[in-house]
Amino acid sequence: MMKICKKRKAVIVMLFCSSMLCGQNYVPIHVEAQRWVKEKSNMPWETFETRIIDNLIGFSLEKRVPTNKYGSDITKKYKATGFFRVEKQGDRWWTIDPEGYHNVPIGINSVNCGRSEGTQKAFEQIYKSTERWMKVTADSLLDNGFNGTGSWSDIEAIIEYNRSAKQPLTYTPNLNFMMSYGRKRGGTYQLPGNTGYPNQCIFVFDPEFETFCMEYAQHISKYASDKNLFGFFSDNELPINMNNLEGYLKLENKEDPGYMAARRWMDERGLTIDKLSNEDKCEFAGYVAEKYYSIVSKALKTYAPNHMFLGSRLHGRVTRIEQVLRAAGKYCDIISINYYGKWTPENDAMTNWERYSKRPFMITEFYTKAMDSGLTNETGAGFTVHTQRDRGYAYQNFCLGLLESKSCVGWHFFKYQDNDPTAQNVDPSNLNSNKGIVSNRYVYYSSFLIWMKQLNRNVYSLISYLGQ
Repeated sequence: MMKICKKRKAVIVMLFCSSMLCGQNYVPIHVEAQRWVKEKSNMPWETFETRIIDNLIGFSLEKRVPTNKYGSDITKKYKATGFFRVEKQGDRWWTIDPEGYHNVPIGINSVNCGRSEGTQKAFEQIYKSTERWMKVTADSLLDNGFNGTGSWSDIEAIIEYNRSAKQPLTYTPNLNFMMSYGRKRGGTYQLPGNTGYPNQCIFVFDPEFETFCMEYAQHISKYASDKNLFGFFSDNELPINMNNLEGYLKLENKEDPGYMAARRWMDERGLTIDKLSNEDKCEFAGYVAEKYYSIVSKALKTYAPNHMFLGSRLHGRVTRIEQVLRAAGKYCDIISINYYGKWTPENDAMTNWERYSKRPFMITEFYTKAMDSGLTNETGAGFTVHTQRDRGYAYQNFCLGLLESKSCVGWHFFKYQDNDPTAQNVDPSNLNSNKGIVSNRYVYYSSFLIWMKQLNRNVYSLISYLGQ
């Protein structure tokens, strides 16, 4: 037995030495995972090099940084405004909390009670009331190093909990300006993960849209003085992209404001639809984005001027369009990105998000699904792994990549609770997958959370370590 231990120790030492010679600050482990590709099934299992805290060379878990009620680093104080804000200090962006301390927002999306019959039955048996559920859930989130909640969370329950809590949970309402206007106007439809529009062209050129936004935003004035509100999202995954110009031009109604705006934009530049370059298409996408962000930003700042505008949760190819990011950066405090398809965040992509927008970013959706949950995991864009431990490894690997970027201020994991396959009338992307930190019957995945907790509780030490 002793010989086996000595042999294993020798292998570990050899790997450490090899990693240091290669310029790495960690000894990689390897996790088997399956990609999700739209409209394809039975993807092969692949092995991905993975970085976890336990295998970081020279990092000590004993060097914990003291934190305040917001989960912020209190070792140095900066200007306090009474609200969350962002500031670039040197070459790194930071969130500054209401008290003036460095903060890394670490949240969970969709912190709310499930609506399926089975989930509601489990809720009644375990919690019996929303207040009890919120107290237990908040305690669990805080204990595991989370300090906030993301889109689609039960805001009123969180606000009520915060009234008497020593440690509040921050919250981030998603106001759904365009989606709400579309439902009133007519013409939208459900797509997996987001809302569809005619030719995937949003109604931003409708004269009524700006009026709608100003009236619709009046209700946020009730949050205007709440220090625990981190910021607002305006929508989710809007189809602003390179196809917009042709999409507007192909609308059947030639009196549609979108068609007329696109036609006018083309005429001013002497362009024809048969000779459009990719640059033309990107410029028009930026034009759409400029129009959208200017309108919703004005509405937000009118009724909640002290709170941050967190953007519209960009995703997919639009995150590579410079003109769109540039437009978003003019109006948003933080650029929000829903980031899928990459086991490890891409350095070039993260660099460009800040370079184009001149703003910091936060990742507002990412997740990994495990087969030991008992769910089939056929829906949703995240990777699939074998076990909850592998999910923990994937979380650490992804978040270490984010912490290494000096432009990332934080993240929201998707999401609180697993999909329930028996649920009716749900988003097609949320049918049968292990996305949650709890099951659809409110059982916590402890062997997943242990790895999330280890990283979440050490973010400030990790930032210092990774920045060396």
